[in-house]
Amino acid sequence: MHTERSLDEQRAEFSRNRFLAMPLAGLLVWTLLLIPGFLLPTPSAMLALFIGTGCIAYVGMGLSKLTGEDFLDKSRPKNAFQSLFFHGMGQAILVYAIVIPLAILEPRAAPMGVGILAGLMWVPMSWIIRHPIGWWHAGVRTAALCAGWFLWPDRQYVVAPLIVIACYLFTIPVLERRWRRANA
Repeated sequence: MHTERSLDEQRAEFSRNRFLAMPLAGLLVWTLLLIPGFLLPTPSAMLALFIGTGCIAYVGMGLSKLTGEDFLDKSRPKNAFQSLFFHGMGQAILVYAIVIPLAILEPRAAPMGVGILAGLMWVPMSWIIRHPIGWWHAGVRTAALCAGWFLWPDRQYVVAPLIVIACYLFTIPVLERRWRRANA
């Protein structure tokens, strides 16, 4: 007999995940984006930004096998919160519709725009797992990217990746500690 798990049970189950694959993917991609940020002219760095950040989800899916999260494992029961998480990732990709026209008018704004808008998925993530790290990540990331824009507007293809990297370097150990405590 098949019994349906409640949303509370699914939320608790989802919250026991490690949540390292996607932040590690983001850290890797944003770190790689420093190369075109330092070396290439703005149009080429912008293209690398859009392609690179558009690949984070796919890199994360690959890394999920290494972190034990395995997003593509079909043997696990479906979980509404995993679906919500992937919908949040889809939402983050859709915001490129805002950033691309903005970037055409002001190419320096693309890293800030992508960095802020793609980071919004951390807010519902924080609610799902009942932990403030998502709010911290999204809030600090947004504030620092805005500050970086005003302080170094001509260095955005280096400054924005460094800011996002710094946020990940704080967030990843917090997520790992949370996971270890929850699964001790």
